[in-house]
Amino acid sequence: MDAPKPVPQPSAASAARRTPAGAVASPTSAQATARLALACLDLTSLNDNDDEAAIERLCERAVGAPGRAEVAAVCVWPRFAALARQRLPASIRVAAVANFPAGGSDVEAAVRDTAAIVAAGAEEVDVVLPWRDLAAAPALLRAVRRACQGRVLKVILETGELASDEAIGNACRIALDAGADFLKTSTGKVRVNATPHAARLLLHAIATDPQAAPRVGLKAAGGIRTVADAAVYLALVAEYLGPEAVRPARFRIGASGLLDDIEAVLAGGAAAPGSLPGSPPGSPPGSPTY
Repeated sequence: MDAPKPVPQPSAASAARRTPAGAVASPTSAQATARLALACLDLTSLNDNDDEAAIERLCERAVGAPGRAEVAAVCVWPRFAALARQRLPASIRVAAVANFPAGGSDVEAAVRDTAAIVAAGAEEVDVVLPWRDLAAAPALLRAVRRACQGRVLKVILETGELASDEAIGNACRIALDAGADFLKTSTGKVRVNATPHAARLLLHAIATDPQAAPRVGLKAAGGIRTVADAAVYLALVAEYLGPEAVRPARFRIGASGLLDDIEAVLAGGAAAPGSLPGSPPGSPPGSPTY
């Protein structure tokens, strides 16, 4: 990817317009941040060797011990979406992936994935945009959108593989024009996954689109392993979309290992050292941490 270029920052005036009177600023304590990260977590298992036992364990962790809040959703392969829906309470949503992870240009294959997800009772579809062939993306995303009407559609842009900030911006526009409910950074299956810079580009695209700004959210995925990592993205969402957007309807984190650190922090342990703005987290190809 080209060297990062400056991303337009939200002006103080525009930030003030997005922040309602009396809104609570983003929390600063580690435990408050952990609680927010937990509420916005898409607890994920997308390993090649996943089986029913692994998904049942995932669902148990999603619910958590008595007294611990639930995650926002679980994210699984389409073949496990029905099992996850059976094992989870209605308060935890089920997401499954389509056109994943390669992001090919085969519209029929992407629609088949989507139809299977819908038939399984899942509420959310995470589809990979055909990032190698952006010319094919509008037709594929429109077809997937039609196939999952009434469900939440998250479009994975695979930002770490796009060649420039301009290419990321173009992918954002394609996804928004196709009716995406979330822009998602990454599959977690490539060398460079979620980064603060990429998140800023996606948030800028949302915030400057009059149709998207009031409703579209961000999902950061890949390499977010600690509460400190998550805090970077929570702050960016508040900065660009306003503090009221820091909630599951507008922000998600795709991760598995992050839950360990969240639980440790909530139990009173110290937060694991995490990345700071300008030192983006990453994950190796095929990492099970998504």
